[in-house]
Amino acid sequence: MTIREQTEEIEHRMLSPYASFSDESRGRARPEEPCPLRTCYQRDRDRVIHCKAFRRLKQKTQVFLSPEGDHYRTRLTHTLEVSQIARTIARALRLNEDLTEAIALAHDLGHTPFGHAGERALNGLCPGGFRHYEQSVRVVSRLEKEGKGLNLSWEVLNGIVTHTRGEWAQTAEGKIVRYADRIAYMNHDIEDAAAAGVLRADEIPREIGSVLGDTKSKRITSLITAVVEHGAQEIGMDAEHLAAYEALHDFMYSTVYVDKTAKKEEDKVEKLITELYGYFHEKPAHMPQSFLYIMWQEGVDRAVTDYISGMSDEYATHMFETLFVPQKWNIR
Repeated sequence: MTIREQTEEIEHRMLSPYASFSDESRGRARPEEPCPLRTCYQRDRDRVIHCKAFRRLKQKTQVFLSPEGDHYRTRLTHTLEVSQIARTIARALRLNEDLTEAIALAHDLGHTPFGHAGERALNGLCPGGFRHYEQSVRVVSRLEKEGKGLNLSWEVLNGIVTHTRGEWAQTAEGKIVRYADRIAYMNHDIEDAAAAGVLRADEIPREIGSVLGDTKSKRITSLITAVVEHGAQEIGMDAEHLAAYEALHDFMYSTVYVDKTAKKEEDKVEKLITELYGYFHEKPAHMPQSFLYIMWQEGVDRAVTDYISGMSDEYATHMFETLFVPQKWNIR
């Protein structure tokens, strides 16, 4: 037996009957020879970590646009926190940790520069709209590796596209990532908002704290525990914790996510994205060659959307300045 086959055998002995077993995957769009060392989900995780889109997450906004200071979350640190929470739940429920991790690490690869402000701007510009979870699937299936994609397993793709809204994933592991994403962003956004002076911890309603706890650690632990105690057969939470989470969600959307101080730069994001979109739509030859191939195959709107959505905050800002801000002359 190969090491991979031994691992697959161990999965059947050790994991829950509700787990997704590696040797029962629905496979890839392009069949490949199995790796002698790694299961299919281990290979998927490794491909995500090594891809360009994953590296770009370090310079993409989570909530606060280009914050001053080293300790605010980026899209990359958010992704790592989601992965950690999801793996904790998967291990506790004896589900497939490798599949869970692969989905978690890939779930936001299609996010735009400037977070949800950039997503809203592209959604208004791109025919048919723009949704980052659909773009994440496009990144791993079409855009990475010079147009070849990463050729990930069906279960990973299904977990990515269902991590935000719409129907739930077809695997327990994909459902875990959806909960982990919510647990992570809600709690780290509270911490970042407090650090920015936008929110005080004592402003969170007491009835929420009485259920979830009054610190980040307690809230995360109580929510993870609620998912674990609900069981692997149907991933979820009990009514009390779910209601407390939803109350916290509503509180954040009525305070932090609409705070004028935190969001004052977002009008500029729409202007920046709109100007870049218009420029490259009119002059597509100024895009890199790989996006010209997409334009010839799928149209200029698709190519421009792919190009801009893949930019980091810093690159998008630099591109805007290069194209639209007059440069100083060097007179000799």
